[in-house]
Amino acid sequence: MDYQETLTYLFNQVPMFQRIGGAAYKEGLDNTLTLDEHFGHPHQKFRTIHVAGTNGKGSVSHTLAAVLQSAGYKTGLYTSPHLVDFRERIRMNGTPISQEYVMQFVEQERSFFEPLRPSFFELATAMAFKYFADQQIDVAIIEVGLGGRLDCTNIIMPDLSIITNISLDHIQFLGDTLAKIASEKAGIIKPGVPVVIGETTPETKPVFLAKAEKVDAPIFFAEENDREDYPGVEYELKGIYQEKNKRTLFTALPLLKEAGYHIDEETVRQGFAHVVELTGLMGRWQKLHDNPTLVCDTGHNVGGMLYVTEQLKQQDCHELHIIIGMVNDKDISGVLALLPKEAKYYFTQASVSRALPAKQLYELATQAGLEGEAYPNVKSAVEAAMQKSLPEDFIFVGGSNFIVADLLESKVFLD
Repeated sequence: MDYQETLTYLFNQVPMFQRIGGAAYKEGLDNTLTLDEHFGHPHQKFRTIHVAGTNGKGSVSHTLAAVLQSAGYKTGLYTSPHLVDFRERIRMNGTPISQEYVMQFVEQERSFFEPLRPSFFELATAMAFKYFADQQIDVAIIEVGLGGRLDCTNIIMPDLSIITNISLDHIQFLGDTLAKIASEKAGIIKPGVPVVIGETTPETKPVFLAKAEKVDAPIFFAEENDREDYPGVEYELKGIYQEKNKRTLFTALPLLKEAGYHIDEETVRQGFAHVVELTGLMGRWQKLHDNPTLVCDTGHNVGGMLYVTEQLKQQDCHELHIIIGMVNDKDISGVLALLPKEAKYYFTQASVSRALPAKQLYELATQAGLEGEAYPNVKSAVEAAMQKSLPEDFIFVGGSNFIVADLLESKVFLD
């Protein structure tokens, strides 16, 4: 099989949450532990930092990787979902895993994993851990896939755990209250391992405190950290929400130093200023076009869209155009209620089966007082917005990781 055939096999052979949603979710760590034993416990061969949270964990993970790369560490980075290519999920010093490694892994190991029937994420995690061990990396930043307690990344014993924030997302798996979701994410708090909490609410803070106390883990709340160790640091990632991520990172860095990491001020400034170049991060308030300005963002739930809509209100432009699509298991009405009424809307759908049909989104949006038209795919929606925009207009594309993925893959913004 060549690379594309290997991906087709992977996407079809094992259930993939990114494409089909809940049917791909496998609760429990049995498969993960079986795979881990088969590969000789590769995650024990390098240091790790574990990052969970509803929003912000991708930005925090990439920034930590950028800082550690700048400090000279051979750094692995495991994140999800991917936007354009599967290989984005598994990186070493910013470079994606090779096509050859992915092909060889599947070819050599399929006789073992086929009878096991792991989920896509279980298999991808096993591949990542084996790859990092084979590459003899120093440290890996491991982003939780879903939740924490039962997530297959949760077999690691990290130097530091980070939980960025909690908002209502994936409630069908994690619980329908902030406290229940916090309890699942608190599952990554390990005995004696320091944990940084980025944001709390009156419902979530007691959950984190109780779990940390139970396992004797030192706990640090970024909201209570008023230290400014790096005044005037230039952060390449723009967007209002990055201020909270920055505070979370500033709380984490001294703890990494205490754990023996050699990180100096110049290293931190270098990492923060060059996150995209060093790690390949995409889709975080990413500017893709000028005149008109076109920006995309992967914020896809009420918690994430709160910050996106606040940012949209601050744009100094002639007219605001919003291209939006969502998947069918999100709080659609909650997101629509946040969006600015005065914008011109282009309702569309991503090329995944979980996508909410554009016509359905259009109908729900019309009921919410938003005006616009429906388009069958992201490319046609962006083309329409570009044609209808003046140079001084602002176009935003988002609502889902998959909308941003289709945008980046279409390259329509380059026309």
